[in-house]
Amino acid sequence: MNHGRQAIASVYRSYIREIGRLPHVYLRRVFRLKAEDDCRAVLLTKCDDRRTGKLKRVSKARLLLSIRAANNGSHQAFNRILDLAYGRVGRLRWELMEPLLSDPNAPLPPPIIPGKESSRPPVYSQELTTLLTSGLSRRKRPLVPGDLSFPPILPQRADPNSSDAQILGPFSKRREVNARWKYFGQEWKKVLPPLQISVSSSREVGDEGSDLGTSTAVRKIGFDGTTVLEELIQLTKPRNISGVFLPRRWLRRRYQELLGRLPILTFTSACEDMKTKKSGGFSVSLAPNALKARNQVRPLPCATDDDIAWNQSIWQAGRAVVRGRDHQEEIHCETRSPTSNYIE
Repeated sequence: MNHGRQAIASVYRSYIREIGRLPHVYLRRVFRLKAEDDCRAVLLTKCDDRRTGKLKRVSKARLLLSIRAANNGSHQAFNRILDLAYGRVGRLRWELMEPLLSDPNAPLPPPIIPGKESSRPPVYSQELTTLLTSGLSRRKRPLVPGDLSFPPILPQRADPNSSDAQILGPFSKRREVNARWKYFGQEWKKVLPPLQISVSSSREVGDEGSDLGTSTAVRKIGFDGTTVLEELIQLTKPRNISGVFLPRRWLRRRYQELLGRLPILTFTSACEDMKTKKSGGFSVSLAPNALKARNQVRPLPCATDDDIAWNQSIWQAGRAVVRGRDHQEEIHCETRSPTSNYIE
């Protein structure tokens, strides 16, 4: 037993040694708590075989190796520990997303199968709808509002007014329920959760109007009431990072990349003016110093009929210019004498 305690203490000291080299107070606090929980779980295990197995997993854990590699300047390892600490991956990500997967104020939708309570379709909260339809909070391309009401994985036969339903018959209600919940589960997992929900009033100073939405209607999630987000934004500014073991510019770049994976969900309260009427709602944005990932760039809009007509006119004009140039070259070649090449 004493040998086991010494081994656990040795692993814990290895954790503390590497955690103490991290450049940010928040990172040191988070991973110190993680190390304490892991080592305490090993100590509380009474079975010797299970304790030995847990100790082996903790001593060779990927987390310890990632922290050591991050302190040595590994780009991928440092991004990994930042994602763990700020809920981009891991258990914290689920804790940030869980409140957004339901809306207690929304009415329950009617069941797809009459009399079957378990056949109710999923409810997309306003916060989740905003995150799903924004390219700044998605790992993949953003969804359109129509995808939420009629998922793309459903066949056209699921629409009772479609021609397929009239020819082939109605689609199975049970399969429709399963498809809707499957689409709901696979799409919310592609969302990057926000750390908190910010509140912004749409009424400017000097405007006359009344706010229809208040901050009391906004749910408090994650790090609401803390300064974690503000501290992270400050770390992306010059001369605000005290990196002892790593270059400051390198650290600032890592935090800017993290802000690109950290959407800011803002609730704008409704406002009515004498001239304009603005309705409140949620919006997604990024911090000013954030570095956007390639998949977060907004895609180009689809070409309209005017765009296609303009493109065809440009293409035809270019073809006419090329044909005229070729015709002039042919005339020039015909006017030259056969012996001109030898004379030259």
